[in-house]
Order: sequence, then structure tokens, then C-alpha cells
Amino acid sequence: MDTSPTQPAEQMTGAEMVVRALKDHGVTDIFGYPGGAVLPIYDALFQQDDIRHILVRHEQGAGHAAEGYARSTGKPGVMLVTSGPGATNAVTPLQDALMDSIPLVCISGQVPTTLIGTDAFQEADTVGITRPCTKHNWLVKSINDLPRILHEAFYVATSGRPGPVVVDIPKDIQFSTGTYTPPAPVEQHKSYQPKVSADIGRIQAAIELLASAKRPIIYSGGGVVNSGPEASRLLRELVELTRTPITSTLMGLGSYPASGKAWLGMLGMHGTYEANMAMHQCDVMLCIGARFDDRITGRLDAFSPGSKKIHIDIDPSSINKTVHVDLPIIGDVAQVLGEMVRLWREQTKQMDRSALSEWWRTIETWRARDCLAYRPNDNVIMPQYAIQRLHALTKDRDTYITTEVGQHQMWAAQFFGFEQPNRWMTSGGLGTMGYGLPAALGVQIAHPEALVIDIAGDASVLMTMQEISAAVQHNAPIKIFILNNQYMGMVRQWQQLLHGNRLSHSYCEAMPDFVKLAEAYGGVGIRAEKPGELDDAIAEMIAVDKPVIFDCRVANLANCFPMIPSGKAHNDMLLPDEATDEAVANAIGEKGRALV
Repeated sequence: MDTSPTQPAEQMTGAEMVVRALKDHGVTDIFGYPGGAVLPIYDALFQQDDIRHILVRHEQGAGHAAEGYARSTGKPGVMLVTSGPGATNAVTPLQDALMDSIPLVCISGQVPTTLIGTDAFQEADTVGITRPCTKHNWLVKSINDLPRILHEAFYVATSGRPGPVVVDIPKDIQFSTGTYTPPAPVEQHKSYQPKVSADIGRIQAAIELLASAKRPIIYSGGGVVNSGPEASRLLRELVELTRTPITSTLMGLGSYPASGKAWLGMLGMHGTYEANMAMHQCDVMLCIGARFDDRITGRLDAFSPGSKKIHIDIDPSSINKTVHVDLPIIGDVAQVLGEMVRLWREQTKQMDRSALSEWWRTIETWRARDCLAYRPNDNVIMPQYAIQRLHALTKDRDTYITTEVGQHQMWAAQFFGFEQPNRWMTSGGLGTMGYGLPAALGVQIAHPEALVIDIAGDASVLMTMQEISAAVQHNAPIKIFILNNQYMGMVRQWQQLLHGNRLSHSYCEAMPDFVKLAEAYGGVGIRAEKPGELDDAIAEMIAVDKPVIFDCRVANLANCFPMIPSGKAHNDMLLPDEATDEAVANAIGEKGRALV
């Protein structure tokens, strides 16, 4: 990497180098928890005012908070942890960030270099442990290497397909004195040079194929969000030019507006009927920044049979990994979409209007099934209704949504309409329970004036509930909106559908009083038990300038539909009005049970 200085080199300690490098890379907020092996860095942080440190209550919380910060800003999130258990507690958010392509820089302390390998107090092989769950990691063995490694870490985390990195710094390196070299004006790296500009011939072939389609669909993913706001703008322009229907993965929500005319809703296991049927029957599929994961494809040998597939992705390893595509395009999403829009306009491309109109008429018949319908109840809050009211009362505000993982996550994706990118923070690939609360903390730190809501489940939220204390300490007025059904909802749903309704340890019998719990932490507790109470309670939650835990008591046994059973194709969806026990048993079958 070119490290030609932009300012004079200085002599300083390793700990001071860490703080200086953070400043030089534009970092203003970090999330961490101190310990013996990082005390020199904490001492250096104490002696400056440019970087704010957010003290969490557990290192997992630091990682998820940094993820929320990164996902909502497009900038790298930074976490600081000590050696041993501090680093091992960071593994879950590192893997979460790897699977969802979140730029995360984790700085960990390590025992002194002379003690490495001796089973010293709080020693762990951090580099070995985190190698499978990072894009790259480094053990710093010399003070002279530290500046270069720190600059490389930010470059690797944020370039190409974003992801997490770890810099493991022994304590004696933090105390040592060396020469700090600032980052180069333009980062370059000899061995890591992601391809940003795609082959123009392939882009031309893509617009030719799309223009020839009679039943086209655009399948967008988190890569559109990661590529920046320009990518989302260009995606919307391409949809407008072509009138092509568009769907999205869980991670891609918001890159195309939910109110848009071409929007089919989310696709996949709990996606809409119209999105999944359109994917199944399309003749040309344009996949943009998605990776054909199993929650999207369903049964691979029946996935979108007969269609021509175009795949745009910056990560070459994602191409043909699970689904063979006809036209791979490796490059940055914004760059490729920009060229597609330019060529389409210059060449005045036109779709087959008659065929496209017929395709849209077919899609409207699928929409008419109203696959997200549910039976309202005047006495019990239905979880879908709770999300609808939350959306209605917050859609005109500067709102950011995080979630935990489970039924509530899917209902949020189905019923909360996202109009912009970077407003939806959720754990997609790893499915990490406990993600949402600390992620909300990170989002609130990045956007102090915004309304930040964690749509939570009563089981998930308890995994990192202690981070409400960090929110209180740092005056971050996050709102924890719990759909409290007294169950591990998605686990219970699968046990009901696949395991003869044998609810093995999925009922939560000793739940806390969430209102009192909020008050114990110094926040505000609110509870709603009837549909008629909901709007006023949500308005109260929004108005409070403190962290809030909202205990929304919902129907205990509501299930999340539509649903593609494991081992089934997109056209084998279970819809709410079809989901009798017998229908579910027949749909899933023995093969489906084996695949779960």
C-alpha cells in the first residue's frame, strides 16, 4: 500500500498511533469495553476529545452497535475490546458483519509479545479464532508495522465487498514508541484490488438481454445499499425506464421505495406471493448485489426454471457459488447501474410493451391473493397490526428501524414500508438474536436527532438487554418495541408445523416485567394490551426523550405467513388462508423436515 505521508511523520506510542489513525480515517465514535490488555489505548483516548467512546455492557453489544452505526451511515463501525474473553465475545458480531457485508474494524488487545503462546492470563489466539469470520486480520508484532496495518485495516474493511477486520495489538506494542506514518491520499494495496469498473461489453449484453425479456424481474440485495445512495438512485431510474417489476432480499429493503409502482415486496421464505411467483415464472432475472442464499432460492433445482440470469456483484466468489448464471458482471453496483442507465438512454432501448403489460396483468392476479392478510381481533393485538400502526405513526419522521431475529423480524419486513436505503438494520445472514438493541444504540449515536426503534421479540431482546444501560448512560433515546407473545415465536412456529406441536423449551415462563425493567435501568416503560390502546401508547413512546421499553402484548400463537417450506420451490408457498395443519404437513413432507 502506498503510504507516502500527507503530513510530517511523528514519534508516538503504539496506543497514540491507534487514536491518531482513527482520527485520520474520520472516526468520531467507537464502541468498546476496557480491560487490562487495552488500557494504554484507553489512556490515550482519555487524553483527547475528538473521538467519543461509547461504553457498552458486553463486547457483543459493542460489535452490533458498530454494525448499526456502519449500516446507517455507510461509514466503517469501530469496536475496541480487550484480549481473551473480550476478543472471543466479539466473534458473534464479526461473523454477523461478514455474512451481511458490514464494514467493521475491531481493535483488540493482546498479551505482551513475550507471553504469546504461554497461556498467559486472558490470552487467546485471536487471529486464529477470528480468521474464519473476518475479511482479514493482523497480529501486530512490531511497532514499525502498526501504522501500515491500521491503514490497511480500514482499506480492506471498506473496499470491494465490505466486511469486518481485526487488528490484534499486544500490550507491549501499545507501550512502545515508533514513527507514525499518516495514510496515503489514495489508498492502494498490492494484493487486494477489488474490481470496481465492470466490463462494458458485459453491461451491453445485459441491457440487450433485459430489453428482449417478456417476463423480466429485478432481484436486488444488500449490495445496492452498500454501494451508496447513488446506487439506489440509479436502481430506481432503471426500474422507471424499463417498467420492470422489482423485489428485494431482506438486506436490500429500502433501496427501492415500498410505495413504488413496480414494488412486489420482499421475496424468499417469508416473502410475498407475487414476488415469489414472479421470480418463479420470469424469463430474465437481473440480480443486483445479492448472493442467491438459501432463504431466497428455496429448492435449488426448481429455482426460477428456464430463466436467463444476470448477476451483478463486486465479489467474484459470489458468482456461480450456488446458482449458475448466464451473464456474470463483476463490479461495483453503482458503477454498473450507471453504465446500464446511460447505455439504455443512449440507445433508446424499449421493452416489448405488449408482453410487459401482459406480465403485469399476471402479477396483479397474484397480488389479488392479498398474501399478507390476517384476521383482525378487537380484543387482542395482532402482531401484524402492531407493525402497521407503528409504521403509520412514524413514517413521516426521520425514522430508523433495527430488529432482533424471529417472527417479529419477518413481520417488520412485511409490514413496515421502507422508502430509503440505510433505514433498515437487521441480522440477515447469521440471524443473530440480540442484534437489534445494541444496533439501535449505534444508529442513535450516529443520528442523535432521529427516531430509532428496535422492533424486538421478547426472547431475542433479553440476550443483550443490558445495553439499555449504555443507552441511558449516553443519552441515546432508543425505543425498544417488543412484540411480546411469551414464546420464542419462530422456534414455536416451526415446532408446531414440523414437530407435531411438541413445544420443546420455546415457551418463556419467567419473563420479566418489561415496564419495571425499563424503570430499573433509568428508562421509561410502556405497556399496551388491547388494540384500542396502541396508538396513544406509540405516541407516548415517540414523545419521551429517554430510552423506552414498550411491552406490546400480542396474540401468543400467531404464525408468520406466507411461508415457503424448506425443500420447496417458490410456487409451493403456504398462504395464510391455506395453512391448516393438514395442508402444512402435506406441503412440508419428510424431505422438508430433513432440510430444516
